[in-house]
Amino acid sequence: MIVLDASALLAFLFRERGHGQVADVLDDCCMSTVNLSEVIGRFVRDGHSASVVLQRLLGTPIEFVSFTEDQAALTAQLIPSTRALGLSFGDRACLALAMARGLQAMTADQAWEALNIGVAVHVIR
Repeated sequence: MIVLDASALLAFLFRERGHGQVADVLDDCCMSTVNLSEVIGRFVRDGHSASVVLQRLLGTPIEFVSFTEDQAALTAQLIPSTRALGLSFGDRACLALAMARGLQAMTADQAWEALNIGVAVHVIR
């Protein structure tokens, strides 16, 4: 199993470069509900209904994992080690889920290649 960042799922949904790598793991992946919100927000920005987008995403094989108190603390703990790379709250939430589950994270954000936090990162482009 692999943890998807919002950027990876959006690359898949918009058929951007690297989308095939996401397609390869779609049947065995999970995503934080924080990142789910980012994905839905991207569609809302384009005028789509949040509830319709949510229902469509819930129909995929992706396991959506609720953001817990433990993940909140771990996400905050990552601030010092990710600040210089400009990682967002959503980025850190994805990484916290990967850390909590001992999984690899998949992203389209090349800055993650410089991370040294004990999480394997797969950058799709």
